[in-house]
Amino acid sequence: MHELAIVQDLFKLCETNAMKHNATKINKVEIEIGRLSGVEAHYLQSAFDAFKADTICSDAKLIIHPKDITIKCNECGAQSVLLENEFLCPKCGSNSLDVISGEDMYLMRLEME
Repeated sequence: MHELAIVQDLFKLCETNAMKHNATKINKVEIEIGRLSGVEAHYLQSAFDAFKADTICSDAKLIIHPKDITIKCNECGAQSVLLENEFLCPKCGSNSLDVISGEDMYLMRLEME
């Protein structure tokens, strides 16, 4: 379960940002998880809740925003959002695609005090 390692890194990132802004507590952590990132949102949520005690995030709420897959077709040039994991251009049917977004995980926002 690599979500535990991700949560540990997320706590470190939260602590670093809190120190930079002289905050002593984090109330909300918002992240964006791409569908192709390999991160399972429910496992990440469980790991966050299980291990947040005794961290700066002990009372924080984790908000997860899923990110769809955005592709660009190398044949027709169309940029599209894939709603299914079917890697074909919705416009021309080509499988010659570049993924533009949906592979990453980002820390979007921290609410601190």
